[in-house]
Amino acid sequence: MSKLYIVPTPVGNLDDITLRAIKVLQEVDFILAEDTRTTSFLLKHLGIEKPLRSHHKFNEHGTVKMVAESIAAGKDAALVSDAGTPGISDPGFLLVRTCVEEGIEVQTLPGATALIPAVVQSGFPCDRFCFEGFLPQKKGRMKQLQSMVDEERTMIFYESPYRIVKCLEQFAEVFGEERQVSVSRELTKKFEETVRGTIAEVLEHFREHEPKGEFVIVLAGKPKERNGRHHEENDEE
Repeated sequence: MSKLYIVPTPVGNLDDITLRAIKVLQEVDFILAEDTRTTSFLLKHLGIEKPLRSHHKFNEHGTVKMVAESIAAGKDAALVSDAGTPGISDPGFLLVRTCVEEGIEVQTLPGATALIPAVVQSGFPCDRFCFEGFLPQKKGRMKQLQSMVDEERTMIFYESPYRIVKCLEQFAEVFGEERQVSVSRELTKKFEETVRGTIAEVLEHFREHEPKGEFVIVLAGKPKERNGRHHEENDEE
């Protein structure tokens, strides 16, 4: 029975691809790519030549059925995004759901994703957290933030360099300037940087230093209060 393989690709450093991911990419019949140019560069680096098909958020609704039919007909396929794990703030969910509905086996390989390194190195509790991905750019953005005011778990967001300052300004307005935050950019790359502090402090940093690269924002959850004192979630009782 042919399969759909979900294959994570490096978020920056090309050495982060797994041996299993390379093996799958070598053996499948075709590869579905978010951007064929980006994937072609990776495949060239790995010495792999495979047919590429474009699969991105603008065409996935129209192509998932055709892809599922190709797999059902005996072709193994791999789905990759430009960086990280497909389906995590990237195309993938619709294809996986369609294959599951059609009785096609889906195997997801473990591998690179930006959110896990960011939350672990933030220094905030990471035994329980919630991933919010990209916030709506306009409509519903503030409403979504306000719905998380009382969230006690660590929160993780993705953001572009063009909106990071505005985003932190909105965080200050909703969560308060003193809430702790950790902002990582260019994860796994040469100029990787993590800035930690209060929202006000981190906001000032990126007002003074031009934001560059892709960003992961890790926001501390609302401190619990016990006996009139704030309590971090994984403090000892």
